[in-house]
Amino acid sequence: MALSRGKRAWGLVGTLCRGRRCGSTWTYEGVAPKVHEDAFVAPSASVIGRVAIGRGSSIWYTCTLRGDVNHISIGDETNIQDGTVIHVAKNNAKGAELPTIIGNKVTVGHMALLHACTLEDKSFVGMGSIVMDGAVMKEGSMLAAGSLLTPGKVVPSGQLWGGRPARFMRNMTEDEIAFLEPSAKKYADLARRHAATIKEATM
Repeated sequence: MALSRGKRAWGLVGTLCRGRRCGSTWTYEGVAPKVHEDAFVAPSASVIGRVAIGRGSSIWYTCTLRGDVNHISIGDETNIQDGTVIHVAKNNAKGAELPTIIGNKVTVGHMALLHACTLEDKSFVGMGSIVMDGAVMKEGSMLAAGSLLTPGKVVPSGQLWGGRPARFMRNMTEDEIAFLEPSAKKYADLARRHAATIKEATM
């Protein structure tokens, strides 16, 4: 999936969501989210407006994705874990658009906050981290849990950043780099199990 920041990036993936798999989806100004039929959106998640979610991706319980003043685009086999909030900005001080663009096989840990940023393929955002406007995580990069990636910062491929504000910590090990794709696959498989088996409990 191309990581385009243009107006056409949203809405190119899949079809309108339907059924239990789609959780709570809402139109905004007449525009509905578009979710691939093989994606999973948990029942308590909220997905609003110009949001596109690709094949095998998963939006977990209590997440909020709000595509109102700009769009959110999520690629294939990406997991957005429980409690994460994703939003956008209309533009920056120079007039450049600021959607949120998330690539393929990306892992976003529980309770993260992503705002008007770009996460390239196989990047990893640790639990409780914040990624701010215009920040970019390059392919195969990692942000440690609880970090704050400030506006406009770029995390290069193969690097681990962490802290508040986040700074370069070290180059990733071979094991850490090798972990990124299996991590995404594990969540894609788990999401299929949830989609197939969850139902409202009777008391």
